[in-house]
Amino acid sequence: MRAIWTGAITFGLVNVPVKVYSATEDHDIHLHQVHDKDGGRIRYERHCEICGELVPYNHIDKAYDDGDRTVVLTGDDLASLPAERSREIDVVEFVPTEELDPIMFDRSYFLEPDSKSPKAYALLRKTLEETDRTAIVHFALRQKTRLGALRVRGKVLMLQSLLWDDEVRQAEFPSLKETTRVTAKELEMSGALVDSFSSHFDPSKFTDDYQEELRTLIDAKLAEGESLDTAATFGKEPEDDQGAEVLDLMEALRRSVEKSRGGGSAKTTTAATATAKKTTGKKAPAKKPA
Repeated sequence: MRAIWTGAITFGLVNVPVKVYSATEDHDIHLHQVHDKDGGRIRYERHCEICGELVPYNHIDKAYDDGDRTVVLTGDDLASLPAERSREIDVVEFVPTEELDPIMFDRSYFLEPDSKSPKAYALLRKTLEETDRTAIVHFALRQKTRLGALRVRGKVLMLQSLLWDDEVRQAEFPSLKETTRVTAKELEMSGALVDSFSSHFDPSKFTDDYQEELRTLIDAKLAEGESLDTAATFGKEPEDDQGAEVLDLMEALRRSVEKSRGGGSAKTTTAATATAKKTTGKKAPAKKPA
């Protein structure tokens, strides 16, 4: 795997350098569009509506149109945003794991320790395991400020981006407002049916039937001599910057706990909490030391 991002988890004065990897991959067969008459590849070109010229990617900027006016945002403009420059995964709070609704989960990433001493990484992982807590974090990735859940999967810390609250739709269907009577006998029979299908989930038992049938079809057409010569070009991802070094772990922990005790329940005490207030406008509850 190749790291897509390098930064550090921060909570209190503790700094945990990490490398971020995509935890999932797409195995779908990707198809191109071709002309049905001669099999020629259909390509989409980027033409300027004013001058009519074909525009390469390095001369394309982004713009926002409010209906009356348009403002152009260059790559330098977007890169100047503070959130885009941040290389920190800021812990805002630790919450009971069961409070997270799975509908909010978006993309998943594995975190690898990026330090000569992975002790801070191991300590955070063990703490989350022992307390059955999930860390709610803020981070920036690919020109978006994101909310995330930092949790443990086996021996690895996993970061899962979360949808923002206003991105989750409410299910309000008129049909659900009607009261439907379910009898005890119907419920008993339904429960028996569930029992007959009961098992333990093993994802390796399931396969993508459509992709398998599509591959069989492609192989058959290749064997029949219906293939065409094609060429594909793949871009190379830029190398990420190196993460920050770990400071003295025990000293960072001691100072963080002292600040937490001295600040009282009404005060926020960490840089991560300060970030949360700027982003959400709310105070995060003070944390009790372990």
